[in-house]
Amino acid sequence: MNNRLKVLRAERGWSQQDLAGRIGVSRQSVNAIETGKYDPSLPLAFRIADVFEMPIEAIFLRD
Repeated sequence: MNNRLKVLRAERGWSQQDLAGRIGVSRQSVNAIETGKYDPSLPLAFRIADVFEMPIEAIFLRD
């Protein structure tokens, strides 16, 4: 699944570690999601959407 996570994170000036702390995962998990190596669970996708104050569909895109 494609996503806009890296772009959205960069727009806010957050490091991967910053985002990881906000959503309760490791920096490695954030990296894996950003590079498409890992698709987040639905609860994690909702946490990410909440942090960015956006709907899930605006962050995670269909292939």
